[in-house]
Amino acid sequence: MGSIARRPDGTYRPRYRDAQGKEHARHFKRKVDAQRWLDEVTAAVQTGSYVDPKPARLTVGELAPVWLAGKINLKPTSRARYADVLKTHVIPRWRDVPLIRVTHGDVQAWLSELSAAGLAGASVRKAQGVLSGIRGLAVKDRRLAVNPALGVALPPLEQQRRRYLTAEQLEALADAAGPGRVAVLVLGYCGLSWSELAALRVRNFDLLRRRVLIEEAVTEVDGKTLAWGTPKTHARRSVPLPRFLVDELARTVVTRPPDELAFPSPQGAVLRNRNARSAWFDAAAAAIGEPGLTPHELRHTAASLAIKAGANVKAVQRMLGHASAAMTLDRYADLFDDDLDDVANRLDVLRSATLRTFADFLRTAPDPDRPDGTGESAKPQVNHGGEGVETRGIEPLTPALQRRCSAN
Repeated sequence: MGSIARRPDGTYRPRYRDAQGKEHARHFKRKVDAQRWLDEVTAAVQTGSYVDPKPARLTVGELAPVWLAGKINLKPTSRARYADVLKTHVIPRWRDVPLIRVTHGDVQAWLSELSAAGLAGASVRKAQGVLSGIRGLAVKDRRLAVNPALGVALPPLEQQRRRYLTAEQLEALADAAGPGRVAVLVLGYCGLSWSELAALRVRNFDLLRRRVLIEEAVTEVDGKTLAWGTPKTHARRSVPLPRFLVDELARTVVTRPPDELAFPSPQGAVLRNRNARSAWFDAAAAAIGEPGLTPHELRHTAASLAIKAGANVKAVQRMLGHASAAMTLDRYADLFDDDLDDVANRLDVLRSATLRTFADFLRTAPDPDRPDGTGESAKPQVNHGGEGVETRGIEPLTPALQRRCSAN
């Protein structure tokens, strides 16, 4: 409960206790203002929406490290990206700003400034996501009542057309890759990410079952440290191997000890993406007329080749390790354009068959009055004096439908 007391100096002092029993008070010149404030905070306490104003004075820069430390679900590379966004965009603008002083309009103006400075739409969205995450933590900790970083207008994502190699181009790339030949074939036909390929051990290949088990991934953090962990979706998966690739692997990989890396560097260490690109991948890409091609684009190529070979969406999803078939469809919707053409062609066939069947029925309608009761078709009775065609027991056709039937 709250109360209002008049002080000797003529001001009014409303008091109340929060959910933890802590007393709070303010001073107003007018009693009506004191009563309004007391009513508002009392209602907030009773409904559970009360927020203590003192913790809200904490700055964004003070809460940011707490938020980042709590993201224990992130992989090291994702954590590094969040830390970079904090350092580059969020902290320089919001370090000393109290949480309670960050408004929706301020956030929108900041995002507009980033866009106007030429920052890509995806990067602007990441900056908004980080600030929103910090503010979201403040809401969960009851430092704030609402998150003003939500609901802001965001720039559109730039849709870059994916590059898919044909099977012929993939073979040429593998031939030009020299020591990376088998690695290129595994990337291009199995859809592995580079981090998954680099973590493969010889024991992960089961050539009798024609499977490769994906259970680890290794990534570079800040271009220096190697971080080992689970695949992107944190789930192991079994990927099929084409028969020709089994023969390749039998000659080059599985002859070594089971615990050795399947695709090591020349020194026997983890094969790093940038080292492989400078050593043989970039030169091989240029040799086939695809300069700028990246190893990750071979994952897209694997999806393309699998779909062209007749694989359904669920199979492609399992091969790539996506969280859902919907994710696969969203990411590779352009690969299913042929399915849309097939739908249109089938509808054409269906319509033509329907009109042809209907026209045949009109020409050979059964005569229920035939005395022998055979039910055999009788010649249609034509009314030459009027428009259109009509048969016994059947309503006359409209002129438009007559023209359609005649065309078929």
